Amino acid sequence: MEDAKKPDITLYSARTPNGIKISIALEELGLPYKVHKIELQKNVQKEDWFVEINPNGRIPAITDTFTDGKTIQLFESGCILQYLVDQYDRDYKLSYPKGTRESYEMSSWLFFQNSGVGPMQGQVNHFLHSAPERIEYSINRYTNETKRLYSILDKHLSASKSGYFVDDHISIADISHIGWVNAAGWAKIDVDEFPHLKQWKERMLERPAVEKGRQVPADG
Repeated sequence: MEDAKKPDITLYSARTPNGIKISIALEELGLPYKVHKIELQKNVQKEDWFVEINPNGRIPAITDTFTDGKTIQLFESGCILQYLVDQYDRDYKLSYPKGTRESYEMSSWLFFQNSGVGPMQGQVNHFLHSAPERIEYSINRYTNETKRLYSILDKHLSASKSGYFVDDHISIADISHIGWVNAAGWAKIDVDEFPHLKQWKERMLERPAVEKGRQVPADG
C-alpha cells in the first residue's frame, strides 16, 4: 500500500442490503465519513447531480480525495468495498495482502454475492412485492435459485474453522452478504434451512460495527 492518506469520504446511500455494505465496512475500519441520505422513494438517485456521481442512478456511491489530490467518484458496492480496503485497510482487518491465496478467495466470494445472491434475491423481492401481477413461474425460479446459492454458502461455511467466509477473520466478502442474508425473510426464505449460514448471520450481527453500520443512514 502507498503512504497513508487522510480519508475525505462522503457516502451516498440508503438503508438497503447494498447500501449498508459500505457503512458497515467504514465502521469496521474506523474511518470518518459523511453521509448523504438518498431518498429512493422520491427518486433522488435519478436526479442529475447524483447521476454525475453514478451514471447508473443507483446507491451506494462514494466520493473521496484520491492520492493525486483530486476527487474520485465510485459506484457499485463491490468496487467501493475493494477501494476501501485497498486504500485504508493497512492492518488487513477486512482483507488480506494482495496476491495471496486468501485475497483471491475473498474476491471470489465478493463477486459471488455481487453477481449471484444480490441479483437473484432482488428478483424474488421484485416479483413478490413490486410486480403488477403475481407470476408464479418467476417467483419460483428466482426463489429456487436464491436457495441454491444459499446452499452453496451454507456448505462453504460448514467447513470454515473461523466461521467467516475466508481464512481466520471477517472480510469484505462477509460484509457483502450480510444485508442480503439478514433480509431473507422479505424474500420469504427461511434461513433456518441453512444452519451454518444462520450461525454466520448471528455472528455477524453480534459485531458492534455491523450493528452500527446497518443503521446508516439514520432516520429523519
